[in-house]
Amino acid sequence: MPDLAPTVAVIGGGQLARMMAEPAAALGIPLRLLAEAEGVSAAQVIPDTIIGDHRDIEALRKVTSGAAVVTFDHEHVPTDHLHALADAGVAVRPAPEALVHAQDKAVMRERLTQLGLPCPRWAVVHSPEEIEALGLPCVLKVTRGGYDGRGVWIIRSHHDAEEAFAQSEATGARVLAEELVDFHRELAAVVARSPSGQAAAYPIVASTQLDGICHEVVSPAPDLAPELATRAQQLALTIAKELDVVGILAVELFETRDGRVLVNELAMRPHNTGHWTQDGAVTSQFENHLRAVLDLPLGSPAPRAPWTVMVNILGGPAEQVGRLYDGYPHALARDPRLRVHLYGKELRPGRKVGHVNAYGEDLEDCLARARHAAAWFRGDLGNESE
Repeated sequence: MPDLAPTVAVIGGGQLARMMAEPAAALGIPLRLLAEAEGVSAAQVIPDTIIGDHRDIEALRKVTSGAAVVTFDHEHVPTDHLHALADAGVAVRPAPEALVHAQDKAVMRERLTQLGLPCPRWAVVHSPEEIEALGLPCVLKVTRGGYDGRGVWIIRSHHDAEEAFAQSEATGARVLAEELVDFHRELAAVVARSPSGQAAAYPIVASTQLDGICHEVVSPAPDLAPELATRAQQLALTIAKELDVVGILAVELFETRDGRVLVNELAMRPHNTGHWTQDGAVTSQFENHLRAVLDLPLGSPAPRAPWTVMVNILGGPAEQVGRLYDGYPHALARDPRLRVHLYGKELRPGRKVGHVNAYGEDLEDCLARARHAAAWFRGDLGNESE
């Protein structure tokens, strides 16, 4: 038998776990996956896969048995289960005391406010009538379980809040009200941090959303004042240190029109706004996440090219898209420098099924190349030029 490196258990079978597999193979690190079903994205590429529910403590104990550390594709594992694993001696990274800030938006807001870090005005509300005290319009979020625009509502009168409170009642989550920020654009700061305290900060990126889902990312954020970029990186590094995050931390930010940054959301795992690093950085977020959770020295986050653009491939009607693989002949022949990452997912409208990265010396060229390729794979290249 070969002398294997320590095993990393990964909870969740989505594309983030799938994309950990490539750097794990290069580093010789075995992965063991807890997947929600046969044949899901990560299970297609990680042979050591256990099928089970992340809410089942016995499934969690099984996948972590003999593993050096456990980490995550998503933040939905019950906090109590994570504490039980940690109490049993499993190295949970990020630890449950840190991860709860990405699991519960109210806990996150309370802690960041205690630390004096910039956030939108917020309040936990218990009825539609209470939201008017914050000022309308505002944003309502369920504190647990929402992602990719789900569990988020823009409220213009307290009558618009009924769905949020109905979901809160059904799930047991609280309702968080936040001011509707009049922002210039959305930014993201991605950092990696190891248990020994080493940290690495990637360039600040600009992201755009489509129906609440990350659509495009540009690295670095164009025309971002250097002092604001530094402030955003320092903010993310401060959060990582104060919350004792281990692994990748993504801080979604609002850049306000008066030149400030406000924290919108936190994710403690590889993040969509860091996918550009696979091809545009010396060390990808996926490799640095694995290095961090194993307390290995972190890799350089420096960019390989002046610009990298990531565009998500969102699923459309199957009869329009066809088979994603069939997009390769045109896309790769047209742009030999293009990098395509498909997730092995069933096509559904609006679902993230892959992304493309384009990098180079000229931003407009990178944008055009990445947008063309993503549109081609989506099957909606109607009016774009060849």
